[in-house]
Parts: sequence; structure tokens; C-alpha cells
Amino acid sequence: MAVAYKQLVSTAEKMETSLASLSPPSVILTQDELKKIAAYKAVEFVESGMVLGLGTGSTACHAVDRIGELLRQGKLKNVIGVPTSKKTHEQALSLGIPLSDLDSHPVLDLAIDGADEVDTEMNLVKGRGGSLLREKMVEGACKKFVVIVDESKLVPYIGGSGLAMPVEVVPFCWKFTAKRLKDLFEDCGCVAKLRTCCEKINKKEQPFVTDNGNYIVDLYFKKDIGDLKIASDSILRLAGVVEHGMFLDMATTVIVAGELGVTIKNK
Repeated sequence: MAVAYKQLVSTAEKMETSLASLSPPSVILTQDELKKIAAYKAVEFVESGMVLGLGTGSTACHAVDRIGELLRQGKLKNVIGVPTSKKTHEQALSLGIPLSDLDSHPVLDLAIDGADEVDTEMNLVKGRGGSLLREKMVEGACKKFVVIVDESKLVPYIGGSGLAMPVEVVPFCWKFTAKRLKDLFEDCGCVAKLRTCCEKINKKEQPFVTDNGNYIVDLYFKKDIGDLKIASDSILRLAGVVEHGMFLDMATTVIVAGELGVTIKNK
């Protein structure tokens, strides 16, 4: 069982303290505590007057909370957020963060979001929470994209965790699209599965539906898929595919929180 480091999490200021100053054997931090440390460090990049992309997921949630707290304290002013999901939109509203969209602000100063995988070249897998399309739209429009993760998200290559690489597809003939996706990566031992939600109708699992009304097909790879740009182009050329969860050459900064400290990598 993990032991919470109470002095670290008791206040926002103490959350910002680098773990490097701690004696590693004395504490065992939970994964959520590591996420919070990375998130708070990322918010240090935020300045008053910025237009921000607000990410989605358990790690980004901490960053949005922190931004709301700093606004309430008057330490940040005139910040506008562009949320990447309905869930983040609701969270930001509850915190009093002023919101807008890409139509009104086509260029953002900064975006902060988590990732499901980060490879050695700072390429990402995102979208296991289901918000990859809006995340890619918002984070592709920002001058600086800060990614926040705990060290468990680091992989030697994309797909290296053995977990899902999501692809958002239109519901029409999704099985046909899923088969074509699987066939693209047949040499990598690809398995393609429709993502379902907890809700059941007549004891039958229902498809997970994104904020955009689409489905998600999760791809699982047994081997390295090779050149990521070729893989990306091949996926996007398939009719029925809306977007995929590989975020290539987009992150400008990656903040990694681990038991031995916080690491910041810049592109």
C-alpha cells in the first residue's frame, strides 16, 4: 500500500517542491500524487493574459483545478480556457475559468494535457479517455504544448505499453473500418476492438460514444509499428477514420514525475 506524503500534498505551494529534495527511501508516492506534482509544475508555465488549451483526463484535471485555484487567489488574471472535452468544459465552468473556443481564438498560447504513452522522441499516444479529436485540434493550435505524466507512461516506442492506441471512427460500418485498421498492421500482430461503455441494453454492451458522436476502435500491437508518420498517413487515408491517437511532433515540453524527482524535457 502506498503511503501518502502528507507534507507534500497539504498545500499547493508544497506540491510544487521537487521530489529531488526528498530522501527516496522515506516515501512511496501514489500514481495520483505523481500526476498532481507534474500538473502543478506545468501550471508554472501559465501567465496572466494567456489563452490556454485545457486538457482532459485524470492528470489534466489536476492542472485545471490548479489554474482555477490561482485565479481565485488573484495570482492569475485574464486567463481564457479552451476545453478539449465536455467534461473539462464542465470542470472549468465550476471553477470559474472563463471559456472560449478555437473559432474565437485560433492560436493558443499554451496547452497542458496528459498522455497515455510518451516515447523517447516525445511522440505521444493520447485518447484512452476518448477525447483525442478535440485534444488534437486544440493542442495543434497552441504555441507551446506541455505534456504532464508520471513515469509509468514512458515507453521505448509507441504501442510499447501493450495498451490501446485509439482511433476515432464514424459509426457507419465500423466493423468494416476496424478490419481495415487491423489489416494495416497485420505484421505487428494488431488486434482491433470496439471500445464499449459500462451501460448495457438487453444485456448487450453498448459502444462508447465520443463527444463528437463517433465510436473508438482501440488498436493493440505486439510489435513496434515502425515509421510513425507512415503509420499515421495510412490510418488517416482510410475512409471512415476521423482521427487517431498518435500525437507526433506536437509536444514541446514533457514533465515527468517519478519517485526520484521531476524531470523536464524540452524539444
